[in-house]
Amino acid sequence: MDKQDRDRLLSAAMDEYGHYLIRLAYAFLKDQSKAEDIVQEVFIRYYLHLEKFEGRSSVKTYLYRITVNECHNYFRSWSYRMMELTNFTNYLMVNKHSPETELLKQESTKHVAEMINKLPLKYKEIVWLYYYAELTIQEIADVINCPVNTVKTRLARGRKLARISLSEEDIEHA
Repeated sequence: MDKQDRDRLLSAAMDEYGHYLIRLAYAFLKDQSKAEDIVQEVFIRYYLHLEKFEGRSSVKTYLYRITVNECHNYFRSWSYRMMELTNFTNYLMVNKHSPETELLKQESTKHVAEMINKLPLKYKEIVWLYYYAELTIQEIADVINCPVNTVKTRLARGRKLARISLSEEDIEHA
């Protein structure tokens, strides 16, 4: 494959999937600049390994899989762990509100997206990929590299967990 073909394929993938990949990475990282960095790394990997892409899945699924892997790698990185420790320490030093005040503040700012973010990672990524990235069950199975029935089960359990926690908070609020 010559350079022009590679450049054309990269440009097409960036135009078609760039925005979706940034949204996916942001859903994991909750940081726009880190999400953009991750997506940039994804496209670099895609460009460098175009010859190895066998076409057994769609380009979209392939790029989503790389993005999910890069997000997981970021969470395992030392820089992320140090950043989390620093943020937690700063929070403890700066935040001198009472627990009651914090609880009231959290209850007043809840949303469905927050409920999804409270789910365990294995459910959160499935629910997010299904509802926000609008992937099919089969595409999700390809992205996270697991059987279709596992995706269906995790999706059902994620929905159930989100509804249960949302309804409990609504009941307490009433």
